[in-house]
Amino acid sequence: MRIIRDTAFIDPADRGAAAAIGNFDGVHIGHQAVIDLTREAATVAHSPLGIMTFEPHPRSYFSNDPKPFRLMNAEAKANRLAKLGVEKLYEVPFNEALAGLNPREFAQTIIADQLGLKHVVVGADFCFGKGRAGTVQDLQAFGAEMGFGVTIAPIVSIDTASVSSTAIRQALSDGKPRDAAAMLGHWHRIEGEIIRGHQRGRELGYPTANMSIAGLHPPKFGVYAVKVDVLDGPHQGAYDGATSIGVRPMFGENLPNCETFLFDFKGDLYGTTLSVALVDFLRPELKFDGLDALITQMEADCDQARQILAHV
Repeated sequence: MRIIRDTAFIDPADRGAAAAIGNFDGVHIGHQAVIDLTREAATVAHSPLGIMTFEPHPRSYFSNDPKPFRLMNAEAKANRLAKLGVEKLYEVPFNEALAGLNPREFAQTIIADQLGLKHVVVGADFCFGKGRAGTVQDLQAFGAEMGFGVTIAPIVSIDTASVSSTAIRQALSDGKPRDAAAMLGHWHRIEGEIIRGHQRGRELGYPTANMSIAGLHPPKFGVYAVKVDVLDGPHQGAYDGATSIGVRPMFGENLPNCETFLFDFKGDLYGTTLSVALVDFLRPELKFDGLDALITQMEADCDQARQILAHV
């Protein structure tokens, strides 16, 4: 998959795709349905399968609320889209100039002139242009005029409830990763490079791989049974484990992070990238009376996680 970040000076070979347009945060089953429709359109048009998304996320650009909301960072999103067979990922820079384009200017400048898309696919609730003034009906009219096809994908629902990134965030906040997974079509994953911590876990007999969750929507703080993929390095592969997400109140810290203990693993993971899939919520974050109580609970957490993961 090629990632195109400069749409103003695009290689001619990267133009002419059939592309789905949206933020695709989480790449949930609704997004996947849109991508499937786009794949069909790409086959008919004899064009590459593309995705047109925005970096940074428009919500980050417009909102004054610093609260993290993204389900995945740009790298994790790209990894997921590549697994779905996307050939061209257009990460359109979301800036003042783009935000100022009215709907017609957006369609003409970005879709038609810069990317030269042959066909676009959008969700039924898609809005575009300054003030989100453009509707899917406007997009169809512009497509007929400017020479690109338009397909409108229906909203996907589960048990009469619409699938959305907002609903997935709520499920994660409630400590219900399986509900989130049902909407995502895959386990919710936290991906990132391993960073050096205080090595307290190593001293307690549970060495952990530490990852920042800065910029990501935080799941409910606590301990989870997890499936872990080490994406690179000499220990690349799949493992089971237990993960603690939170601020570590036992040690008086307040910066949320993700600490993962890999079962039956020995080795150095510093500098490698992990993908941690949340399977089940085991318990909330707690403050213990002492280290012995903490170690006893960690043993119980790992035993419970092993039992759950043996059946996943």
